[in-house]
Amino acid sequence: MESKILIVDDQPSNIKVIKQVLIMSGFEVIEACDGLEGIEMTKKERPFLVLMDIRMPVMDGITAMKKIREIDDFKTLPILAFTAQAMKGDREKLILEGFDEYVAKPISIKYFINIVNKHYTAFTNRTSHNNQSTH
Repeated sequence: MESKILIVDDQPSNIKVIKQVLIMSGFEVIEACDGLEGIEMTKKERPFLVLMDIRMPVMDGITAMKKIREIDDFKTLPILAFTAQAMKGDREKLILEGFDEYVAKPISIKYFINIVNKHYTAFTNRTSHNNQSTH
């Protein structure tokens, strides 16, 4: 799992800046262009965090998030709704659907990096605790 972040978005132009910011912050970024590919990349790459667009071809982000959550290894994987849907009530709706956080596009870089670092710290704490308990 290391420091991999999966970005699932069908518009490469939407993630160009985010990808650069994450790479400059020391994270490895992997990409998928729709929800179905996002599920496959999650199983293959085992990221510590997923940024999931909502409106995509083949499979939407809500369906993909729910299918990822059905996989035992990924029940607690943080999945962030990463979307241009910024209407009143969207954040609450997406959190109720099962997303861990909501990040609106265009993003605030500082806010976004704080969220990513929060999840990375939680991930490293969990993995170091798990490693200690196995010795």
